[in-house]
Amino acid sequence: MNKTELVSAISTHTDVDLKTVATVLGGLEDVVSATVKKGEKVAITGFASFDRVERKARTARNPQTGEPIKVKASKAPRISAGAAFKKVVNGQAPAPKLKTK
Repeated sequence: MNKTELVSAISTHTDVDLKTVATVLGGLEDVVSATVKKGEKVAITGFASFDRVERKARTARNPQTGEPIKVKASKAPRISAGAAFKKVVNGQAPAPKLKTK
């Protein structure tokens, strides 16, 4: 499911117009991205949490030559599934019933 299909499915399920759903979803992306960039965690309880991790500088190896390569320190996003979401995916809890057209 891509973003357009997601917006359409949410619109159908919630009886909210497409433009409003697209605006809210875009706003969610913007707020989560900006907040995580600042180093703060965003948690949607039961669904997912978004966080930033710091990767230290390290030495890696070129797999073709075996030559050591220095890798700079970096920051990376981390997304973790929430407990309720995991239970639904694993079949331990029922999936929500979605409205369809």
